[in-house]
Amino acid sequence: MSESQTGVLALEDGTIFRGKAFGSHKTVVGEAVFNTSMTGYQEILTDPSYFGQIVAMTAPMIGNYGINLEDNEASKPMVQGFVVRELSPIASNWRSICTLSEFLEQNNIPGLEGIDTRALTKKLRVHGSMKACLSTEDISDEEAIQNAKDWVGIVGADYVKEVTCSTPYVYSPSDIDSWPYNPAGSTVRSNKNKDRIFRIAALDFGAKQSIFRELAFHGFEVHVFPATASIADIKAIDPEGIFLSNGPGDPEAVTYAHQTVRELIQEFPTFGICLGHQIITHAIGAKTFKLKFGHRGGNQPIKNFENDWVAITAHNHGFATSEEGLEEAGAEITETNLNDKTIAGIRLKDKPVFSVQYHPEAGPGPSDANPNFEKFYKMVAANAAAPA
Repeated sequence: MSESQTGVLALEDGTIFRGKAFGSHKTVVGEAVFNTSMTGYQEILTDPSYFGQIVAMTAPMIGNYGINLEDNEASKPMVQGFVVRELSPIASNWRSICTLSEFLEQNNIPGLEGIDTRALTKKLRVHGSMKACLSTEDISDEEAIQNAKDWVGIVGADYVKEVTCSTPYVYSPSDIDSWPYNPAGSTVRSNKNKDRIFRIAALDFGAKQSIFRELAFHGFEVHVFPATASIADIKAIDPEGIFLSNGPGDPEAVTYAHQTVRELIQEFPTFGICLGHQIITHAIGAKTFKLKFGHRGGNQPIKNFENDWVAITAHNHGFATSEEGLEEAGAEITETNLNDKTIAGIRLKDKPVFSVQYHPEAGPGPSDANPNFEKFYKMVAANAAAPA
C-alpha cells in the first residue's frame, strides 16, 4: 500500500474506493450518505442526526477554514466517518483553533480523502444509501466489504438513546444577546423585543445547539429533557409549549417517544423539526418510510401552501412522512419538497401543532425558513391568551 493510498471505503455491493487516510487510525461501519453543502462541515460533523453514518461531501475541497470553538452543534463529532475529495492543506480563518484532520484525530473519527466523490455520490443516488465500512487501518478489500455487509443497518435502529442528554437542564447560551463572532458595535441578536418569555419543554432526540439558540432568541425559556423523560417530569415545569428536536435513526423505532408526544399534543402547542416531525407523524397514527438516498444539504426548495411561498432550506434526513393515513389522523400537508414532492410540513387541523422536515435554523444553510420560530412563538402566545 503506497503512502497516498492508506485508507479504504467499501460498500455492501462490493464497490471499493481507496484513498489517503486522515483523522483517526480506525475501522468503522455505518450508512454511506452524501451532503451537498458547500460549507459548514463543522456543523455537519457535530450534528447528532448523523450518528451511525459515514458522510461524504460533494464539494471538491473541504477544511480550508479549519475548526473553531463556536460552530459545534454538539460537544463532539457524531459521524462515524468522513469522506472528502480533497482535504485542504491549509486552515486559514481568524476563528480557527485547529485543522479538520486534527479535530477528527482528537475525537477518534477516521477520514478519507482523494477518492472520486462524484462517482460515490452517483452510486448512492442510483442505488440508494448503502451499508459501508471506512478503514484507515491496513485491512484488505475483502475484509472491508464483509464488514459493510455484516453491519445491521439503520432501519429499525434507535440511535436517539445514544445522543440524547442524560439529565434535564435549562438552556442558557452565553451569546443570547450577541453572537460571539460579531464585531463590536455590530447589530446584535436579542429577544428583549418580546413582550413575554414563554417556558417550553424541548425533547432532545439529538438536538442541534443552534436550534435551542434560535428558540431562546425568539422568546422562549428552553427546558431541555431527555428523550425518555416521563409525562409527569415534563408537566412538572408547567410548560406553555413543547418542542421536538431533530435526531438520528429510524423514527418508527422510538415508540416511547410516539407515546409521550401522543399525550403531550393533546394539551400543549407543539413544534417539531425533522425527527420531531416524523415522531408527530407516528404519534397521530400515520407512517414514515425510508428515502432512497435522503436529503442532505442546504439547497432544497420547499413550497408552502399556506402562504404560497417557496423557501430554499437545509435538510438532513433519510426518512420521510407518508401521505397515507394523514387525513384520517386529522393532519393536513402544509409544505412539500419541489425536488421529489415528499412531504415537508404538516399541521393538525384541530390542535396548535405543526412540524417541518427541514432545518429552519440552518447551520449550515439558508435562513429562508427561520420565520417558523416566530410562528411557534405566536402559536404559544395565542394559546396562553385563550380563555381556559
